Formats: sequence, C-alpha cells, structure tokens
Amino acid sequence: MAISTIAGIDFMAPAELVAQQLIGVTVLVDGVGGRIVETEAYDREDPASHAYSGPTERNAAMFGPPAHAYVYRSYGIHWCLNFVCREAGHGAGVLIRALEPVAGLDLMRTRRDADDEWLLCSGPGKLCQALGVTREMNGMSLAQAPFELLAAPAGLAVVAGPRIGISKAVDVPWRFGLAGSRFVSRPFR
Repeated sequence: MAISTIAGIDFMAPAELVAQQLIGVTVLVDGVGGRIVETEAYDREDPASHAYSGPTERNAAMFGPPAHAYVYRSYGIHWCLNFVCREAGHGAGVLIRALEPVAGLDLMRTRRDADDEWLLCSGPGKLCQALGVTREMNGMSLAQAPFELLAAPAGLAVVAGPRIGISKAVDVPWRFGLAGSRFVSRPFR
C-alpha cells in the first residue's frame, strides 16, 4: 500500500491545500535541505499545469501515486522539484519554489557557488541545484531516501498570491509563502 501521509501532510488532498500545508515543512535530500517557505499548486484542471493536456512521457510521475517526486527540466536548464498530490491518475502537484536553508549549508554553497544564504534556495532551479536534485529522483517516494520530510511547527502564518513565470491562469492565487520570510524567491504583493 502506498504511503500518502508524510510529516502530517495528506498528499491525497487537493494541490492548493497541500501547497499551503507544506509551508514550514523541512525537506532534506540526502541530509541537505531546509524549511519550505514558498510553493505553487497545479492541478489537471488548471491550464498552467503540466497535467492539463494529459499524461506524457515527461509528466508521467505527476499522474503517479501521491507523495512522490515529479522532477522536470525547466527551460532546458534547471531541474524543478514537485510533490505529487491526489490519487494516482489525477495529475496534480506542488512546485517547491523556495527553502530557508538549514542543513548542509557548506555543500549547498559549493553546489551553488554562492555564499549568500538567500541565493542558495530562493527559486526552484536554485534549490534543486543546492540539494542535488536530479532527473533520477523523478517518481521516487517522498517517504524514502534520499528524501526526508519533517513536520512544520504549528501556528505559521501563510500568505497567498498569483503564481510566477506562467502565461496561463496567471491570476490564480495558488502561490503560497511563509509570511515575512526573507527566503522567498520574490516578495508577495
């Protein structure tokens, strides 16, 4: 039986709920990572989603079981990490946009060739480079190595706004962030 609840998050829930609940969760990849401070939700009914046109070889993991990774290349340059939501076959996920680095900072600095902590994980491509996320992790369970998710502390304030870098459904307020975090990729407006 597949695991759908990790770190107190029910990955069978709709992506926009999972995206909010992930704020404050610590994600580690081989012990390197940080607190999630920014996410974006995507669902198959959403024209901005990779799942909108149905399953393809590229997005197959997004239609897989919940609580698995969907890793894809953005603009042919950067890896992006998503957490799959809903039941297998549905096609929904949460893009992990930014982290507050907390573990493995020296390795992150080496991988990113940057000293400023904000530059390490303040965007989906940056955080994947800092954490060493690659295509080989596509489809892997978030409940097993190299992934580890740790529950968020209670009482965090979450803000919402429109998603970034998309051309369809640009006004859908499915971008979520930790209120007041200096580690988000862009300020919320």
